[in-house]
Amino acid sequence: MSSESATATSRNAEDDSSVELKEAVRSLLMAYEGMEMSIQRYLLVILFPSVVFGITVAILPFLLPVPGIATGPFLILGLFLPFIALVYPKLQNDRQQKEVRDQFHLFITHITILSTTNIDRVEVFRTLSKEEDYNAIATEMGHIVALIDTWNLSLDDACRFRARRVSSPLMQDFLERLAYTVGAGQPMSDFLINEQDNILQHYKVRYENELERLNVIKDVYLSVINSTTFGLVFAILLPFLIGIDPMIALSAVLTLYLFVQVTFIYVMNNVAPQDPVWSHSDDIALERNIRLRISIIVSIGLSLLLMALTYLALDGVLPVGTDLPEPIYMAIPFTPLLISGLVMRREEQRVKNRDDEFPSFIRALGAVESVKQSSTSSVLSSLRRKDFGSLTETINNLYLRLAMQINSTLAWKYFATETGSYLIQRFSDMYVVGRRMGGEPIQLGELIEKNFTQVLNLRQMRTQETGTIIGVIYGITATSTFAFFVGLEIVRLLQDISGDLELDQAGLSGLLHPQVYDIDQVRFFLFIAILLNAMLSSMMIRVIDRGHSLSALNHFVVLVWMSVIIAVLTRYLMNSLITV
Repeated sequence: MSSESATATSRNAEDDSSVELKEAVRSLLMAYEGMEMSIQRYLLVILFPSVVFGITVAILPFLLPVPGIATGPFLILGLFLPFIALVYPKLQNDRQQKEVRDQFHLFITHITILSTTNIDRVEVFRTLSKEEDYNAIATEMGHIVALIDTWNLSLDDACRFRARRVSSPLMQDFLERLAYTVGAGQPMSDFLINEQDNILQHYKVRYENELERLNVIKDVYLSVINSTTFGLVFAILLPFLIGIDPMIALSAVLTLYLFVQVTFIYVMNNVAPQDPVWSHSDDIALERNIRLRISIIVSIGLSLLLMALTYLALDGVLPVGTDLPEPIYMAIPFTPLLISGLVMRREEQRVKNRDDEFPSFIRALGAVESVKQSSTSSVLSSLRRKDFGSLTETINNLYLRLAMQINSTLAWKYFATETGSYLIQRFSDMYVVGRRMGGEPIQLGELIEKNFTQVLNLRQMRTQETGTIIGVIYGITATSTFAFFVGLEIVRLLQDISGDLELDQAGLSGLLHPQVYDIDQVRFFLFIAILLNAMLSSMMIRVIDRGHSLSALNHFVVLVWMSVIIAVLTRYLMNSLITV
């Protein structure tokens, strides 16, 4: 009976594997069919040359006098290039699907706002096709417009045609339902307004799922980093027993350690919600940008100065700081980078405060405009007297620019840029376009306020998850640094003990190899590992919270100082234990 059960289980596992393989092949073939380039042309121009080049690279070690240790990389590269060429259409397809998922809630809000205006339905799609921020969605809107303009298809037929060819299931479902609604004669605006709750709920579920996946990846990251930390400590101690060059073992394990870090940064970047805090506009000069540039110049200048002074102090030229522990010298030159990090942190907090105030502002603006039936500038003349927190100053600047009656679109662009907020930039653009095309202000304000508030609520969840991951990263850094330098101190202790013993007379010269170690070299190597770990860990935090790149400097400096302090305390603790 048990053998029959085992056989059935094995058969089910084989069936599942077969289904997964068939599904993978089917999705790959669909990706090839969805390419802009024809399949025949891709095979001839991309895939076939890649296979030929890969085979050539793979057989080079057997034709040329290449060292045996280099044969493996040649073979890996020879297999890697054709594989990438083979699956590239699928990777491109997955990237487009992710672009659609990331921008879909904004797209739905935008198309709903445009549908409530006085423009033609086709013009709605034409307008969206010109929005570069939508990436794959804008491309799809362009395809629909091209079908209508070139082939004289109706809107519902064009949507139905593209629904059968679009790579994203989310977009496919939307286009099919939109085609059915438009074909049945229902106004597109009614359909889209009714879809708002469903889309927001779907976005919320997807956002929460991404945070849950991020939490799982965090646990995996913790386990893998602990394993590689053990490997690095083992690489420190192993040469004492087998006599190999410790730098070779350390280099190999450190390379693996860094590879793991970079891999997890890539994975977390793909899994974390694509919801940036900052908007970037290089064509408008702002005081904020001037402050940031000054802080960067000051930070770099002071870092270079401290680096030179530290070098002179270590070299004995400057008679200062000679009694400081060596690890402290490594952290001192990086400390001024905290200036830029703190300036950016303050600016980023202001951006988040403006985000919190924007929903109430846009709702009030739409409601008052609808009641007064007057221009935006006249409405702002009263609204600017109300307290909207961090947003009050930028609202006042918006009013002053609109009152000049030069260019209202440019005035709103300056407003969005001054706030520095990605969300405010996107949603204020929607409001301006909707008003310009005849949309009802109160309806526009309510739609934007509802969607904006939902995104802010989800951001609170991301902030909590980010705080948890930051705690994990700091904990891993502390334990890893402690383990590294405990291993180093053990090696130094064994080397001292071996120096006091006559290993040749004791018959241990073939078993213990203290002579292979250069303690200063190993310690310097560990300092490099600390710096790289701090840099990659701070990048990981920035990837998760989607803040500005400069905000990572705070974590970098703190991680470096924490590591060097732990290194000093570890050495002091080990010396105390040995003395006792």
